[in-house]
Amino acid sequence: MKTLSALLINFTCLSLFVCCKQKEQVDLILHHATIYTVDSTCSVQQAFAVKDGKFLDIGSNRSILGRYESRHVIDAKNQAVYPGLYDAHCHFFALAHGLHQVNLVGANSMEEVIERVKTFRMKFPKDAWIIGHGWDQNLWTNKNFPDNKELNTVFPDVPVYLSRIDGHAALANNTALQLANISLQNQPVGGLIVREGNMPTGVLIDNAMDLVQQKIPLPSEAQLTELLLEAEKACFSVGLTSLGDAGLSIEEIDLLKKLYKQNRLRIGEYAMAMLDTATFRDVVKKGMYQHGQLTMRSFKIVADGALGSRGACLLHPYSDAATQQGFLLQKPAILDTIIRELAQTDFQVNVHAIGDSTNRFILHTFNKYLKNNNTKRWRIEHAQIVQPDDYPLFTSASLIPSVQPSHATSDMYWAKDRLGNDRLRYAYAYKQLLRAAGSLALGSDFPVEDINPLYQFHAAVARTDKNGKPEGGFQVESALTREEALMGLTRWAAYACFQDDRKGSIEKEKQADFIWLEKDIMKIPLPEIRNTKIRQTWVNGIRVH
Repeated sequence: MKTLSALLINFTCLSLFVCCKQKEQVDLILHHATIYTVDSTCSVQQAFAVKDGKFLDIGSNRSILGRYESRHVIDAKNQAVYPGLYDAHCHFFALAHGLHQVNLVGANSMEEVIERVKTFRMKFPKDAWIIGHGWDQNLWTNKNFPDNKELNTVFPDVPVYLSRIDGHAALANNTALQLANISLQNQPVGGLIVREGNMPTGVLIDNAMDLVQQKIPLPSEAQLTELLLEAEKACFSVGLTSLGDAGLSIEEIDLLKKLYKQNRLRIGEYAMAMLDTATFRDVVKKGMYQHGQLTMRSFKIVADGALGSRGACLLHPYSDAATQQGFLLQKPAILDTIIRELAQTDFQVNVHAIGDSTNRFILHTFNKYLKNNNTKRWRIEHAQIVQPDDYPLFTSASLIPSVQPSHATSDMYWAKDRLGNDRLRYAYAYKQLLRAAGSLALGSDFPVEDINPLYQFHAAVARTDKNGKPEGGFQVESALTREEALMGLTRWAAYACFQDDRKGSIEKEKQADFIWLEKDIMKIPLPEIRNTKIRQTWVNGIRVH
């Protein structure tokens, strides 16, 4: 009896000790969720605790609820939670500017383009210029480039500048062309002023666009700031918590520095400085920049144009234009010199390369100056048409393909016309690129494509458009698995931006960026993915949507 009494007393004391032991206070607890951590083993957990903007602990419901307490507790009701999504290649400023431009995406004819521009002008009659974006002649019955005759008739007195969906061609009316003295200009290096006889048609390709763009008045800093804040809201609403902003001017980067220091912007911003041959050495001397959510440690180089406007540089002529092969936007010797110099620095180099000729040149040049197993994480942006013989060059120089899956499903209806059957097999080959490189950074290239990252997830896995076409998918041998697509939008994207130590997965001590979805995109039927809603978006442990 004495022994039993002693055991009961010890048990009671132990129980009182456990009951009286205080739980650790945290800022947030989320429990009863299906948490795709995207850690090194892609484990799935049930709960986590957040403190000071970071994930403090991740585990089972019992362990987290038994160890921590908080005034802010979320029961996720077994719904899916993921790391915040990371768009590895997009254009944040272009998205912001587009909020006050004519939206021409999906216009089915030049007539519809004109009607949309007229509607916009009625809404903003005092604008000094009419700026629009998104037309694509490949959607029209007549797939040739348009001319500006109708624009000149409808808008004889106000300059009009309408960029193509890919951002590598534009249509300007005569008023805009006259302001830029286009009729007196020679063909620029890396660009094309399209003419009929001696008369410009209004179409400008690649570097020729700059002639008119430099005449367009910029918004005030206050106006641009408001547009950026609206663009940030749009990103949060679709689950984006970090952006790889592909190609910014020094002035744009300076504005970002100001806004982040003022805590006006909260989204993660990995700013790539657009390489200017005249000033890039000054940028290198100033060094890399890191402040809170803003990082600048890379250069973006645009090596060629786009496939849709036949500016992508190909090894052989276009199948639908036997006299055209596209062109490099810089002379090869200049690109070689720039890459050689940057290889001696710690800056990352990210090169836009669409055509197989451009990809081959850049891959060989990278391999010329980078050693195997280097840690520079240099990237090929788009890597759209790559000959199979060139895949090993990704491996030998430790390069990262940075691709946009919905380019495949947007271009698939006309890419065969440009490339023919044989070359098309080597285009948009994301699975093959993944095998060669070991990782794949996924992005959208917005506003060229839709801002929603779930559209990229769907396109990568299903290889179909929003209507489920084509049945069975487009070149499905290049499709990614759901796990690979999720990695590409989280962990691998963060790695491609040197941020995998603090972003891209739900792990202890990493930044508490996460999203809560109404459906589990890892399990639901593929057609449901695009319509899945974001219930909540969190950045640094703070709810932003």
